[in-house]
Amino acid sequence: MTIKKGFQFHNRGPKSAEVMIYDDIGEGWFGGISSKQFAEEIKKLGNVTDINVRINSQGGSVFDGVAIYNTLLNHPAKITVDIDSAALSIASVIAMAGDEIRMASNALFMIHEPHGVFSGNATELRKNADLLDMVGSQIIDTYSKNRSIEVDTLAAWLEAETWFTASEALAAGFVDKITGEMSIAAHVDKTRFKNAPADLQNDRKVIKIPDNAKRERARAALTRMKSALIARD
Repeated sequence: MTIKKGFQFHNRGPKSAEVMIYDDIGEGWFGGISSKQFAEEIKKLGNVTDINVRINSQGGSVFDGVAIYNTLLNHPAKITVDIDSAALSIASVIAMAGDEIRMASNALFMIHEPHGVFSGNATELRKNADLLDMVGSQIIDTYSKNRSIEVDTLAAWLEAETWFTASEALAAGFVDKITGEMSIAAHVDKTRFKNAPADLQNDRKVIKIPDNAKRERARAALTRMKSALIARD
């Protein structure tokens, strides 16, 4: 059953289902579906015990994304997430609902601080800034509690808008396994992000953490994770 382009919900058997998130998150100008619609479609799948969630999304609405994450997290089924091409921004948070998270070898993963477009007087803008700080803290907590990554490290990565290849995401602890290369291209609107890799079809992408003392712990943690991955290989 397809309810909207880019979002598909299929029963694959009496106890298994597949959910495809191949669009932006949230209704309206994001082009996707609301968290309410998502929850309704998940419920229609029935009493399934295994759900495979496949992701290729640039992100979108933070609040819809968090609600979709909670819908999957609270479902009694085993959730297996496959990042087929891109899990960017709030789509990377949705991926954290997986009991197992797999990533195609040529896919991308990106985390950053929440953004918003606001208007109003100085008092209203300060309130919105506080709201963004609160949402950012909740997002960091979600990554940390699901993947056992240090909060300070995550905070530095979010502030820097950090992009990960599959091997880097594995080393950092965001995914459990790298799968075979997918033919799906990661189509990314670079105007939405400040550090999008120049060549999104090039697997030789670099994690971008600015060179300053504030983020030294994040850089050191990444170096240790990469060393551990090489040792396992």
